[in-house]
Amino acid sequence: MMIRGDRDCLQDRHFTATRPWEGKAQRLIYAAQYLILQDLLNIFAVHFIINQNRKIMNKAELIGAIASEAKISKANAKKALEAFIKSTSQALKKGDRVALVGFGTFHVAKRSARTGRNPRTGSPIKIPAKKVAQFRPGAELKKTVK
Repeated sequence: MMIRGDRDCLQDRHFTATRPWEGKAQRLIYAAQYLILQDLLNIFAVHFIINQNRKIMNKAELIGAIASEAKISKANAKKALEAFIKSTSQALKKGDRVALVGFGTFHVAKRSARTGRNPRTGSPIKIPAKKVAQFRPGAELKKTVK
């Protein structure tokens, strides 16, 4: 679900969700979740830029970066990151898109069945159709990384 609003949306009477049938309390919950995720993703982008020389950031380092930027404990940062991963995974499993304006979009793509080659023997093998998770970066992330 996409949410339209900004940092002041919790006090703003004009905050709207793309599901108009939901109540005000549910919209406020979505707004709070949206703001938390935006903060997490901004922290990740900043840490990524600072450590461009490094090739890979592991989960523990990401949790440490989130904790230091947000000034929260590592335990809370770990809970927040795991909640983000779980929520995103569940949404993708249902076939939904997860769009974070400016950062990017997580979506599910279908790969059709095809014939491949066994690298050892060279004989043809059938590769079944499957669904894969993909990420398309947003304009702000592209600009930041560039």
